[in-house]
Amino acid sequence: MHSTTKRLLISSVLLAAALEADAQAGRVITGIVKEQGADSKAQPLIGATVATLDNKTGTQTDENGNFSLSVSGGETRLVVSYTGYSADTVNITGDKLDIRLNRPRSLKEVKIVQRQASTTISMLDPIKTERIGERELLKAACCNLSESFETTPSVDVAFTDAVSGYKQIQMLGLAGPYTVITRENIPDTRGFASVTGLTFTPGTWIEGMQLSKGTGSVVNGFESVAGQINVELRKPFEEQEPRWLLNMYQNTQGRTEGNVVYRKELNKSLSTNLMLHGKSQWSKIDQNNDGFMDQPLDKQFVGLNRWFYFAPNGLEIQGGVKGTYVTNTGGQLSYEDGTEQKAGNPWGYLMDIRRGEGWAKIGKMFRDKPGTSMGLQLSALYHDQDGRYGNRMYDAEQKSFYANYIFQTIIDNTNHILKTGASMQADQYDEHLNGTQYARNEYVPGAFAEYAYSYLDKFNLVAGIRGDYHNLFGAFATPRLHVRYAPFKKTVMRASVGRAQRTANIFAENMGIMASNRNFMVLGTANNKPYGLDAEVAWNTGLNLTQKFMLDYRDGSFSVDYYYTHFENQVVVDAEDPTKLLFYNLNGPSYAHSFQAQLDYELMRKLDLRLAYRWYDVKSTYSAELKARPLVATHRAFANIGYETRNSWKFDYTIQWVGAKRVPSLLYHHSGTQAAYQSPSFVQMNAQISKSWNDVFEVYLGGENLTNYMQHMPIVGGTAPFEPGFDASMIWGPVMGRNVYAGFRYKIR
Repeated sequence: MHSTTKRLLISSVLLAAALEADAQAGRVITGIVKEQGADSKAQPLIGATVATLDNKTGTQTDENGNFSLSVSGGETRLVVSYTGYSADTVNITGDKLDIRLNRPRSLKEVKIVQRQASTTISMLDPIKTERIGERELLKAACCNLSESFETTPSVDVAFTDAVSGYKQIQMLGLAGPYTVITRENIPDTRGFASVTGLTFTPGTWIEGMQLSKGTGSVVNGFESVAGQINVELRKPFEEQEPRWLLNMYQNTQGRTEGNVVYRKELNKSLSTNLMLHGKSQWSKIDQNNDGFMDQPLDKQFVGLNRWFYFAPNGLEIQGGVKGTYVTNTGGQLSYEDGTEQKAGNPWGYLMDIRRGEGWAKIGKMFRDKPGTSMGLQLSALYHDQDGRYGNRMYDAEQKSFYANYIFQTIIDNTNHILKTGASMQADQYDEHLNGTQYARNEYVPGAFAEYAYSYLDKFNLVAGIRGDYHNLFGAFATPRLHVRYAPFKKTVMRASVGRAQRTANIFAENMGIMASNRNFMVLGTANNKPYGLDAEVAWNTGLNLTQKFMLDYRDGSFSVDYYYTHFENQVVVDAEDPTKLLFYNLNGPSYAHSFQAQLDYELMRKLDLRLAYRWYDVKSTYSAELKARPLVATHRAFANIGYETRNSWKFDYTIQWVGAKRVPSLLYHHSGTQAAYQSPSFVQMNAQISKSWNDVFEVYLGGENLTNYMQHMPIVGGTAPFEPGFDASMIWGPVMGRNVYAGFRYKIR
């Protein structure tokens, strides 16, 4: 562990101990805070502050208005406050208090109108988390999860290759599999679906997302290297949700899509969702005139059904199933399914995916023990795919089971929260690449503990550790620490450090490079490990500052963050030789520096501006030489502006400048090997206009890649796809031109 990491851990623990030492030993005061009124109508006040007179010790009420506070033996009074209510000083008359607050009287009515931002960053959470709401997602077509980040500068999205149509995200300069993607905190797109799985969640189904960079909580596992994206689906028990939500989409590139979301509340305790999705890419499009379809002919069907049950005694149960079917046919324009793959025939791409998932979440809140609860998360999946890239065959099957038990309680008072639990991740993988089988079973039982300390709203510390045993890699520990300090009301500084470990699925995570004639070579030597390679291990350290402000009576925020990822071991994907793709263990340094600055401000009423700049320095050792990671832009600048009129017209415009990327050497069939080069920088623009009527019916019209910029000759050797040098995977820019789309959303209340 680096010296800076050790100093951060030691200083954080000493600071927490010093703050805690201020509280003298004494008794614990519990109670409830409600608004003044008859007992049957009095509402509990959530988040009310209860503190001693000297303000050295305090806490906040929970979701039921309850609190627990440790005070010194000589303390006689408490100060209770809540926004919009008159603060009160109450006498400590016993160990359990019933406190009522009055609303202040006013001579005149004052209306305060505040507009909720489409993306927010909590000032209280010790982990910096971007909460991306539905309004942000609606700024673009948002057809699926991989297309949901067009207005989010923290995430890059790029095509994996020029034939499959799949997109992959990047965070902190690292490929998508280094980011943990969960559905309501249950692992979602991992394993063989780490790339393709982003298309299995339609945007219409999504209620919102939480995005956090760097190391996350040990409660969610040990795999997070670059960050976590948690997706929240629409809930059937939320009254603001429509009973029916219909969405239709059509674009000029031959893509038709439809979505249906239905919710039903059978009673106060039981409710259900039914979500359906269908998509068809029915037209062969070749906008770059290279003789290949820009994206394959495609059919996709996804269905989901889940149930929620809330019992009066605090028991909560959720269960659901999801099925996915995908079939893709791409390649040269004249290719038809069944065409023999040999010289003289058209080159073809095929991918068929069948996937089934089931999950359950069981939770129990102990009403007689405030702050105490437990939960069990369960999920199982079956994933089967058959793929062909020319004469390269790749078939894969995955069976997975996941269980996570979490127990949460408070220690003494709500300033001290403890989470403990145990988890189990079991995966059965079976792959066949051109007839060679790669099969393995992975079992990882583990246990964790996480302690959270709060000092009023000034300081938070979350320290966690988990221990796991991998049947192939052995035992390992995952420590993580998050610290938050707020020197002023609108200023928050955060720091984090932690370890992550993961198993690389080298073929599934690099399927884009299969669209080439490179020779795949796995240089692992350990027969008892996956592909003969070691586990990937990385340390991530992060610092960030969030400053909120008000200028001319309008809200704004400025944030800056820096993250450093250091790999102790990494599975290197080496494409430096244009005839080969090598996989081997890291032998040298590998790291990623990431810096981002972002400004959000409401320029005028309902006119929002977002500006961002991001810098990456991502390097790894390739055959004993330290080089920049291929196809990663060092610089990126971003601007988004959105305006909403009083009569529900919405205008959104996004422009981004993407800097140069290093492209490895390529083999040209007629001219030999071309040395590695830097791609040109380019500008992309997207825009959308929408109009809604009474929040029931909405139509939208938009355009993507309005500059019509496309990568010149994205497919190398496309005229002789069965000869050496054919490569459709070195994609640094858009492979498709201007796209215009339209659609509607209809809500039935």
